[in-house]
Amino acid sequence: MTSTQPFSAVLLAGGQSSRMGVDKAGLVIDGEPLWQRQLAKLRATGAEEIFISGRADGPYAASGLAIVEDATPDAGPLAGIEAALRLAKHDWLLVLAVDLPDVPAELLAQLIADAMAGKAGLVPSRADWLQPLAAVYPRTCLALATQCLAGENRSMRRFFRLARKAKLADVSPVSDAEQALFRNLNTPADLVPDAPVE
Repeated sequence: MTSTQPFSAVLLAGGQSSRMGVDKAGLVIDGEPLWQRQLAKLRATGAEEIFISGRADGPYAASGLAIVEDATPDAGPLAGIEAALRLAKHDWLLVLAVDLPDVPAELLAQLIADAMAGKAGLVPSRADWLQPLAAVYPRTCLALATQCLAGENRSMRRFFRLARKAKLADVSPVSDAEQALFRNLNTPADLVPDAPVE
């Protein structure tokens, strides 16, 4: 299924990578830097504009894409999403974290198409598990993101809970097999392909 209107996308690559010990964006997976692998997926979804959320001097500095730095420093991924929502020229923002190497472009494309059809953002979910960093948010979430960043609890889970309450976003149920595609790279041990989903 393809999206019915143009949309923006952001690669979240601004994490501190403290548990990994090196900048995760520069990790080489299957012979390719992780940031390039993830950007290729966003391009394959048909996103009309793509940003990178991260440091201006990151491994992707010469990518030719706009690099968006957080307006609220050290505030986690929500700050990157807020900055991208502020800059996006389209009504929908597809979000992909750099450290989710197995999420296929086809799943992301379906997610953005489903979000547009349902007129609400979508976050992959199974039972109590959520993956808000491979998700879709409408630009109307900007004010809520700014509000959450102004408080002490800047977690993505709280942001999503409030967005869902305001009918700006909802869950997108995934199967066991699909959940396995959201393997997260946090530590060197996670670089093992069979590492469990966190």
